[in-house]
Amino acid sequence: MRKSSKRITDMAIIVDLLNTVPVGRLGTIGTDGWPMIKPLNFAYLDGRLYFHCALEGEKLDHIRHESRVCFEVDLPIAYVRGTHENPCRAEYLYRSVIIRGQAQLIEETAEKVRALDALMAKYQPAETFGVYPEEKLAITGIVRIDIEEVVGKEELGEGELAEQARTLLRGGVPLPVVIG
Repeated sequence: MRKSSKRITDMAIIVDLLNTVPVGRLGTIGTDGWPMIKPLNFAYLDGRLYFHCALEGEKLDHIRHESRVCFEVDLPIAYVRGTHENPCRAEYLYRSVIIRGQAQLIEETAEKVRALDALMAKYQPAETFGVYPEEKLAITGIVRIDIEEVVGKEELGEGELAEQARTLLRGGVPLPVVIG
C-alpha cells in the first residue's frame, strides 16, 4: 500500500466490515487469461470466506483453472461536497478490504451446512431455519476462500471531518451520506 497512513491495522475493523458489508467482489482469472470480477453475497467464518454458486458456470470454471483469487469489499461512508470557490474540497470517505487467497469448491456436507448457516445468519438474521434438504445441498456449490493476505484501507478525512465519519460509523445511519 502506497500510503501506509490509510492502512487499517485493527483486525476487528476488518472483520466487522466482512461481517456487515452485503456485497463483495470476486476477482478470478479465466481460461482465456482475462480477469473477471463478479459481485456476490458472502460470509466470513473462522478466518475464511464462503459463497454459494451453481455447480457449473463461469466462477467455478475460473477457480478450477486458477485457484488464486482476489476478493474486495468496500463501505462508502460519505461524500464531502466541494464548494464553488474550492471544488478540491470534495472528498470520498470509505473503508475497504482486499483479500488474496486460494478458492476451492467444498464437498464435505458438514462444512457446506456451516457455510450456509453463516450466509443465512448474515442475510436473514432475525429468521430461524430448519434442515437444508439433501437434494438442495447436492445441487448447491459452496466455495471457500482460504485467506493468505488481508489489506484494509480507509479514508476518514482529518480533524472535524474524521470525527464526523467516526460518528456516522457508530450511529447506525444509512451510508453513504453527503456532508457539506
